Amino acid sequence: MKPTTAVLTFLLLLGLSYWSFEGSMPSTRPDMDLPETAFSTDRAMEHVTELSKEPHAVGFPAHAKVRRYLLSQLKSLGLTPELQSGYIAGDKGSVSLSQNILARIPGTGKGKALLLLSHYDSQPHSSFGASDAGSGVATILEGIRAFRTTGKTPANDIIILFTDSEEIGLNGAELFVNAHPWVKDVGLVLNFEARGSGGPSYMLIETNRGNAKMIEGFQQANPEFPVANSLAYSVYKMLPNDTDLTVFREDGDIEGFNFAFIDDHFDYHTAMDIQPRLDPKTLAHQGSYLMPLLEYFSDADLDQMKSLNEEVYFNVPIFKLISYPFEWIWPMTAVAFLMFLLILAYGLKKKRLGFKGMVTGLLPLLITLLINGGIGYYFWPLLKSIYPQYSDILHGFTYNGYFYIAALASLALAICFWVYSRFREIPLRELLAAPVLAWLILCALLCQYLPGAAFFIIPVYGILLAWMILISQERPNPYLLVVLCIPALWIFSPFVKMFPVGLGLKMSVATSLLMTLIFYLILPVCGKYAKKSQFALAALIVFAGLFMGAHLNSGFSEDRPKPTSLLYVKNLDRDNAYWATYENSPSEWTKAYLGDQPVTPDPNELKTLSSKYSTGFTYTKAAPDKPIPAPEITVDQDTLIDGNRHLGLTISPGRDVNRLEVFTNEIPVLEASVNGAALSEYYLKNRSRSRLFTHYISNNSPSVLKLVIPAGSPLELTLYEASNNLLNSPGFSIPPRPADQIPMPFVLNDAIVLIKTLRFE
Repeated sequence: MKPTTAVLTFLLLLGLSYWSFEGSMPSTRPDMDLPETAFSTDRAMEHVTELSKEPHAVGFPAHAKVRRYLLSQLKSLGLTPELQSGYIAGDKGSVSLSQNILARIPGTGKGKALLLLSHYDSQPHSSFGASDAGSGVATILEGIRAFRTTGKTPANDIIILFTDSEEIGLNGAELFVNAHPWVKDVGLVLNFEARGSGGPSYMLIETNRGNAKMIEGFQQANPEFPVANSLAYSVYKMLPNDTDLTVFREDGDIEGFNFAFIDDHFDYHTAMDIQPRLDPKTLAHQGSYLMPLLEYFSDADLDQMKSLNEEVYFNVPIFKLISYPFEWIWPMTAVAFLMFLLILAYGLKKKRLGFKGMVTGLLPLLITLLINGGIGYYFWPLLKSIYPQYSDILHGFTYNGYFYIAALASLALAICFWVYSRFREIPLRELLAAPVLAWLILCALLCQYLPGAAFFIIPVYGILLAWMILISQERPNPYLLVVLCIPALWIFSPFVKMFPVGLGLKMSVATSLLMTLIFYLILPVCGKYAKKSQFALAALIVFAGLFMGAHLNSGFSEDRPKPTSLLYVKNLDRDNAYWATYENSPSEWTKAYLGDQPVTPDPNELKTLSSKYSTGFTYTKAAPDKPIPAPEITVDQDTLIDGNRHLGLTISPGRDVNRLEVFTNEIPVLEASVNGAALSEYYLKNRSRSRLFTHYISNNSPSVLKLVIPAGSPLELTLYEASNNLLNSPGFSIPPRPADQIPMPFVLNDAIVLIKTLRFE
């Protein structure tokens, strides 16, 4: 292939890959002047601004402010909102007083209702909740405003539900699904969520049966920018979290659609989840889902959403969402294998293929897989050894993470070009046999073990046709070969970024292996380049530049602040106190209290407090004793009934607190409730680390605990009472964090903790 043609075709391949990203979201411009009947991103963003002025976790002062704002906004839309309140323990032993906000638009028919869902609480204790999930609440408010302005009366009732306590255990959703009379009317749920502050919003289906009817309805509604595939839900289930919609599916057998974005994951649950960080294009994308779906499903027969049939689905530019039945999976794979055998037979018959060349073609395939797989596997551990501060980014996606993804993709490409340049003496048509067969085997395995990814077979048809052309023609049209690469680029390019963004840079191996697999699919074009080593060098230079860019942005700044942590922990039983941190690389701000040589804590002395990633204290240091008012504990009941011991305790705070966590010794707890909210039998049998419950406290209320344990079992309860006011408590003089630091998310932070142990022999 001529050098000019090689460059042009490679630029076409890059442009097609870029299209798969750029074409997935709407563009934005100032749109406050749009007609009142249209969804306006600017108007929705005004709601986000109001909702995210302060952290508003359960029990925080701003939590009530946000609730009042939402009630007033729903009233301004001509609705009659109401509150549903109650204590609930969720399925994770996280107890809270949940206060859901509901409103209902009556329809003209008697069918099932459409429910629009998001949550209004933010993550404790520092998140402002602009994206998670102020963006979801704002999308619904603006969408309902536009819908109401049209004057249309829907056939189905439309229920608006802003749940509470989602961040601490999906409690508000459980309260609604298990205790509100409206739940029996719900036929379909549209849930709007976030796990970052930008990027495309992924559509994820939640259903207990088949998805065929839901896919059909989604396609009939015809959103303009669908980003969805049947593999994404499998990836979503790998994440260490669920959404409110999970409760609807599990407890209410109600289907629904999740719409969630995950880019800029470094803002997730942090003090950087603020309105200026929310990408307007992302908010517009949420609106582009809601409006057509609201229009369609407000009139559709929601009694017909259940199906036993399953469909594979994926999106590509121009064609939007493509789907086909699971019944086609194995026939499509069989057809691809048959094509492979026929092409192989044809090539052998025409003496265009030789066994020696095809067998030798296994070598570059294995070499590139092993090298790129090894680099991807060790990439994140290596980064953490070079930059120890990355260990303090608990969700594992750094501020410069996009540099690393692009750098790793470039390095994988460089290695592929370099390795295949060493095998130039073997005809490309023979080199292709091994990659084609490898892809067929991979697709067969996916069909068996991960059928949601069965659409991976589609690009394989492209390489099979390209292989046939290379066998039958001496000088095939390179641009025709580029066209046959389009399915591979449009389907797989977004996955190169999605896996490490959604699951953290520990999934860098997915980037390097996917780039290698994509290279095999575009090998009919790239394999024709006469100077592959020069392309390898160019890709290596790009890698070096991107890695240098990542290095220059590896530090922290006001825009990319370092997560830091500091707690004051006082053990009332031992009458000692200490400073504690979760930081692996303590900041100077933290070292002011822990010193330059802090002590690694004894794991037997301090239990691991609840956190998303089971993160424990890394360092502690003795602290001065402070007069912290202890909780008042009264025993309300201690009796034997039917061979079991029934205990009743009331734990009343002696100060303003946010959280009470209780651990037990290793004895069975047969029944337990907190403020009337029962811990489930399943949770009590499967709880880990002896944690009994965590009460997220509102209004400084007491924790009324009732327990049933076997008679004769000595019970030990260890209480961890915490307030998130270390930085502004009058008994302390902690200076504010520097501008380039934020509270570490996912852990109890900025807290004054009291520990007390109770024993019942």
